[in-house]
Amino acid sequence: MRIGVKLPHTGTAVPAASVAEHARALERAGFDSLWVSDHVVQPEVIESRYPFAADGGATWPTDTPYVEALVSLAAAAAVTGRVRLGTAALVLPQRNPVLLAKQVASVDALSGGRVALGVGAGWMREEFTALGMPFDGRGARMEEWITLLRECWTGRPAGRSTPHYDLPPGTVVLPTPAHAVPLYVGGHSPAALRRAARLGDGWLAQQAVPELDPDRLATEIAAIRSTAADAGRDPSSLYVALRLVASTG
Repeated sequence: MRIGVKLPHTGTAVPAASVAEHARALERAGFDSLWVSDHVVQPEVIESRYPFAADGGATWPTDTPYVEALVSLAAAAAVTGRVRLGTAALVLPQRNPVLLAKQVASVDALSGGRVALGVGAGWMREEFTALGMPFDGRGARMEEWITLLRECWTGRPAGRSTPHYDLPPGTVVLPTPAHAVPLYVGGHSPAALRRAARLGDGWLAQQAVPELDPDRLATEIAAIRSTAADAGRDPSSLYVALRLVASTG
């Protein structure tokens, strides 16, 4: 078992300028990995249902500052040398996949191959709207983006024209990552578990400490492994990461 911790890049209690300082301290403390969460923008009032709270209500004030996820990882990469650096979870289908591939490859190259990308389909419709991305169809876009990220990380992705993205042939995306960046698919819906099994290098789960349910986790892991086997993949190769939060609100 490896133990990581969330890098304090959100909220007002920790100044944004201290992200690098905290990254150094957490590495010295012996943690295996540092993780960041992701919201680019938020509405003043969230109408969307938050899937990790029993009542569906978001558990934080919407004026909470978020230092951007990949910028935070870059700051941490610059002052650390051992800890792995990851997102838990980055909302994949609301971002431009080619730009994201470039950003992740750059941070990975700068860090010497320490980045892991946890991704999710997202739940906040208002955020998608503000970024000019459709909320509906985000699952299909996420699946295509996973494939496109990996192709871009080769440096020379194949051209494509799909309902979701047009990429001209002959596109060069450099630098390439320093290592094969693992993609962990987050979420607990049946669709998310299937994506983790078929497309991911692992699964990113989340539970609140007061409601920790090992039996549910075991059932979900078994479902992922069964689906992976049916898809011709080695179930034992899939990594499981569990994000523990203080409460569901």
